[in-house]
Amino acid sequence: MHAHRRAARRLTGVLALALPALLAACTTDPPSPAPTSTADPVPAEVDAARDELAALAAAAQDRHLTATYAYEPGDGATRTVTVTSANDGTWRVDVPGWGQGGTVDVSLAATGDGLFQCALPSAGWAQPAGCVRLGDADDAVPRRLDPRVQHPFTDWLEVLTDRRAPLAVSPAAPLPGVRGECYSVESTSASLNAPLDVGIYCYLPDGTPAAVRAAFGTLKLAGEPGAAPATVPLAGPVSEGGEPVSRDAASPTDSPTAGTP
Repeated sequence: MHAHRRAARRLTGVLALALPALLAACTTDPPSPAPTSTADPVPAEVDAARDELAALAAAAQDRHLTATYAYEPGDGATRTVTVTSANDGTWRVDVPGWGQGGTVDVSLAATGDGLFQCALPSAGWAQPAGCVRLGDADDAVPRRLDPRVQHPFTDWLEVLTDRRAPLAVSPAAPLPGVRGECYSVESTSASLNAPLDVGIYCYLPDGTPAAVRAAFGTLKLAGEPGAAPATVPLAGPVSEGGEPVSRDAASPTDSPTAGTP
């Protein structure tokens, strides 16, 4: 009888020790899976496209030439823009039909003496060409005086070569009638002041800009580029007291003063 009681007490003790362990095993949460990254990997072709475009834009910075481009502004007739990138780093871009409601041809140029806007003889400018200094050579063109077509050949090249710029680049189908490689460029920044216009940028293998489609319209290389001059000449003399030509049409009381000697 005593033996049976001792056996029963031992069994009760074993159960008392084992039961909490069994309950703990049943109620413990299973181990959490290892955290995984939620960021999507950058597709290899997109990363390669960014490198390719940066290399072509760097070649464009070193490409000195004289070239003409068919310019389709989207709100007017196609016209011819002339781009000159001189061997000394100076540049000039002539834009027909931009000033004073489309009646005055203008030229933007950056030389060792500064940044200039010149009014060229045209329907709305009967006098000789004359220029006004806008600032230093690396200053931004004031918004009201900015035809924007010069940017793909000047400051936007610096943005395209900068891998830190908030851009997403992917391969794009060539624009109609355009040779070279084309890339779609989008901004990844929510800022209203994007470093360049989103759009399509096309280049020949030697870095010659072949075409651009952006907010200002479309530029397409017309013919083969020519040799670059040693430096760019201004279209006319610089006036110290002249006013630059704006895009708005002139009022009947306005008199032309840009570049008047």
